[in-house]
Amino acid sequence: MLIPRQKTPELTLPLLGGGEFDLASETGSRGTVICFYRGLHCPICANYLKELEKRVADFAERGVNCVAVSSDGEERTQAMADKIEASDLRFAYDLPLDVAKSWGLYISTSRGKTSIGIEEPALFSEPGLFMVTPEQTLYYGSTQTMPFVRPHFSELVGALDFAIANDYPARGEYTGTV
Repeated sequence: MLIPRQKTPELTLPLLGGGEFDLASETGSRGTVICFYRGLHCPICANYLKELEKRVADFAERGVNCVAVSSDGEERTQAMADKIEASDLRFAYDLPLDVAKSWGLYISTSRGKTSIGIEEPALFSEPGLFMVTPEQTLYYGSTQTMPFVRPHFSELVGALDFAIANDYPARGEYTGTV
């Protein structure tokens, strides 16, 4: 389990369009939102990423970069970016599943073709949404065991406004005896 205010795992992956996403080199003054998604096979992911695409500018106004990440390869990742008509959201791909596990993501096995007729990979990670500070510590985290009922990006933007205005610290950091 990742602990708020503690350093997150490293994350360096290729980006669509060239270059690489390297969490340690991110330049957002308030951090980075990392949206781990299941892959091209997931219609719920496509809808979710469309919402994130609409909010990238809102996050940028607050000093936060955004990236969508999956274990899909470049071709499937490009197909997802095309599907959601991405223009601002960066897409990183080829997430190794051991790295997904280090982020606390759940791993699922294939059930064949999905409702939209796309084959699931043999293994893939389930969704996770994280906000990481410029110092690469966890500020916010949410992981899921399945694709349903995800955090709303509009609520995260609103929470970010509150956190900025009130210098609100990351919570959930206590690891002692209870």
